[in-house]
Amino acid sequence: MLDIVKRFFNKNSAEFSEDTKQNSAHDIRVATCALFVEIARIDEKFTDAEMEAILSILKEKYGLSQDHADALIAEAEKELDKSVDLWQFAKLINENYSNEEKIEIIETLWRIVYVDGKMDRYERYLMNKLQNLLRLSHDQLIAAKLKVLHPDKPSPA
Repeated sequence: MLDIVKRFFNKNSAEFSEDTKQNSAHDIRVATCALFVEIARIDEKFTDAEMEAILSILKEKYGLSQDHADALIAEAEKELDKSVDLWQFAKLINENYSNEEKIEIIETLWRIVYVDGKMDRYERYLMNKLQNLLRLSHDQLIAAKLKVLHPDKPSPA
């Protein structure tokens, strides 16, 4: 009888652990996508080109189908509407991503900023805020920006 109980609890804890991992991975994707959506709509002009850029990034970089990308954006927008700030999203990213992965996120954010060929003051403010929230240096922020703006130039070592 004791063996049955042990197997039951071991099975449930393994299932719980797997569910937790899946939920955690989903939450991290939502947090990352929320930053993409926020940078696109910060200037109150969430354009079709910005939406297409985000969809393209989600499909190419993260391997999502169109339906999954659409659902992720919808969930990210819902979470953004419920949130009071971006700290909760940055916290999840900081806890789960390496510095290199966070720099990739910043590069992606720069790509979204420059979809229209320019950066406005709201986008500049948000990028500086995200640099701090993601615990990156100003040099890392600028290096990521230069990499996006001049992809054919080698980055300074």
